[in-house]
Amino acid sequence: MSEQTRVLSAHYVARLGSRKVRIFTQNLSPKQVRYLKWCWSFWARDNQLPPSGEWKTWLLLGGRGSGKTRAGAEWIRAQIEGSSPLGGVGCRRVALVAPTLLDAREVMIEGESGLRRCSSTAFRPIFSTSRRRLEWPNGAAAYIFSSEDPDSLRGPQFERAWCDEFCSWTHVEQTWDMLRFGLRLGPAPRTVVTTTPRSIAPLRDMLNDPSTVTSRARTADNLLLPGSFLKEIERRYGGTLLGRQELDGELIEDPAGALWVRSQVMQAYDAYPPTLERIIVAVDPPASVGAKAAECGIVVAGLARRAGAAHAWVLADRSIQGVRPEAWASAVMRAYEDFDADQIVAEANQGGEMVRTVLSLANADAPVKLVHASRGKHVRATPVAALYEQGRVHHAGRFPVLEDQMCAFGANGFANAKSPDRVDALVWAITSLVLDMKNGPRLRALI
Repeated sequence: MSEQTRVLSAHYVARLGSRKVRIFTQNLSPKQVRYLKWCWSFWARDNQLPPSGEWKTWLLLGGRGSGKTRAGAEWIRAQIEGSSPLGGVGCRRVALVAPTLLDAREVMIEGESGLRRCSSTAFRPIFSTSRRRLEWPNGAAAYIFSSEDPDSLRGPQFERAWCDEFCSWTHVEQTWDMLRFGLRLGPAPRTVVTTTPRSIAPLRDMLNDPSTVTSRARTADNLLLPGSFLKEIERRYGGTLLGRQELDGELIEDPAGALWVRSQVMQAYDAYPPTLERIIVAVDPPASVGAKAAECGIVVAGLARRAGAAHAWVLADRSIQGVRPEAWASAVMRAYEDFDADQIVAEANQGGEMVRTVLSLANADAPVKLVHASRGKHVRATPVAALYEQGRVHHAGRFPVLEDQMCAFGANGFANAKSPDRVDALVWAITSLVLDMKNGPRLRALI
């Protein structure tokens, strides 16, 4: 069977109903059907199959749901079972390393794409919780380890290893070092690493290692995912830096000199605080109108305290583009009402009192404070970025477009041609809440 025929057949059969599957397989013997069911090389896409040649590490960078976990599990299964998907003799000792022990069990072993699910009934391994050990009928065994405890890898030795979600490990470098010291059995120890990429030094080092071969898989490559899911995530995240990383499996490097880096922004994710002293809606109005107008940056943020220090929570990004002044003013007022905000802070450099007038027409009772930028964008944003470094700004959700603008805002200004209107609104919000507290915060009454 040619490679093209194999791939087309696998994708075709995978989408068939049970009746059509029976028709497809009616000319096969029971043994052939059983073999085909567990033959991963038939069902897998090219980017889910291990590369040929000499290598020590197979790095599979994939988006969410792209099938990278299944690829890792199937590679380990093939190493254990030898030449036969129904059981044989292969390698004997394997390390399974995950962010936590729970991840190792629930994803790598018991998950939908885990080792037990992708093994035939006749050759399915048994997991011993007390021993943290997965054992196959042929005597081969895999042991689970957590990145939270690198020293647990001291002592054991292995022929093969599977590292899942490498970029989410707690102690990445220490765990990776301890694992490599233990890969010393057999003539050619090998490792498969399956992860959604993040810009961390250990991953960059692995990519630059000449003994590493890299495969890439996109979320959209998985034809078995619901079409509604693919359509929705593409609508929300398509083209954004977060989408390129989480869906396309790209390693997104932060621009040199950027005020914010993605790892720093990810550390800002936090739960919604129990009480907020003050909530504001910050607005960076567009200077023009119509479909080609710049975005109207609208960011909602609140103030709370931890250990006596003022902390800001970014609650929402309601920014919109290509609308007339009355439309963005209405969007501002909806955010004001939805979050029961105390004040609207709007930059007035472009419109002056026109901005106040437009907002007043939308809601005459809402308090509006106009602010004027006397310094450049980078100068205004620098102290806000410092608050992120201090852990004093938190995100109560994921704001992918805003985060993309933050991580593209470099030392020489915004990295793209478009104006960073969302970042401007964010800067005004955090400045008003934390950095500009001459009159002190106004306490909110709890009802």
